[in-house]
Amino acid sequence: MALTDDAIEKIKSMIISGELQAGSRLPKEDDLAQRLGLSRSSLREAVRALTAMQILVTKQGDGTYVSSLEPHLLLQTLSFASDVSQGDSALQLLQVRRLLEPSATALAATRVTDADVAALREILDRSRAAVGVEAFIECDMEFHRALVALVENPVLSMLLEILSTQTQRVRILRGTRVGRAIEHVHREHESILAALTARDAQLAASASAVHVAAVEQWLAESLREERLERSDAD
Repeated sequence: MALTDDAIEKIKSMIISGELQAGSRLPKEDDLAQRLGLSRSSLREAVRALTAMQILVTKQGDGTYVSSLEPHLLLQTLSFASDVSQGDSALQLLQVRRLLEPSATALAATRVTDADVAALREILDRSRAAVGVEAFIECDMEFHRALVALVENPVLSMLLEILSTQTQRVRILRGTRVGRAIEHVHREHESILAALTARDAQLAASASAVHVAAVEQWLAESLREERLERSDAD
C-alpha cells in the first residue's frame, strides 16, 4: 500500500505543478513508470485509485486523462461518507450543514426572482402531496437543491448535498415519529419560502437555521436514547 500511496502522490504532484493539466493525457504506462521510478503494478494501482477519486478519467481505447478537476466533481466522491455516516459522524455532518446552509439561503433571498419563487412553491405543493417517506425526501432534496442553486456556486451546492444525502435523510426521518416530523418539515419549508418571497435575507437565514437545527436535534435525541438503551441493557 505504501508504494501505491507514493505513486498517487507523485502523479498528484505532477498535476499540482502544472506538468499534467486538466484534460491532458497521461504518458504511456512504461514511460510514466520509468519517469516516476515506479513499478508498472504500483502505477496501475495509483491510476485506479485516482480514477475512483475522479482526478483521472479513463477513456476506452484512448488512454487515461486528467479530469476537468472541477471542485464540485471531485467532491462527489465524498458523498459515500455521508451515506454511510451514523451516530456522531452523521451529527457532525449536520452541524457543518447548519453553518453553511443559512448563509446560502440568505444569499438566495437577495437573488430570487418571482419565477424562482413559483418554482419553489410548486415543489412544496408536490411535497405536500407526496406519498411515503422516499417520495417526500425526493421533494425535500429538490427544494433544497433548487434553493441553493440560486446562489450559482456549484461547489457550495455539491457540498451541501453531500452533507445530507438522500440515504442519510431517509434514515434520520425513519428514526423519528415520521408523520409528526414531516409536518414540522412542511412548516419549516413554508417559513423559508415566505422569507425568500419577502426577499428578507436575515429572516431567510433564521428560517433555514431553525430547519437544519431541528433535524440535528432529532438525530441528537435519537443518539441519546440509543445510548440509554445500551446502558440499561448493560
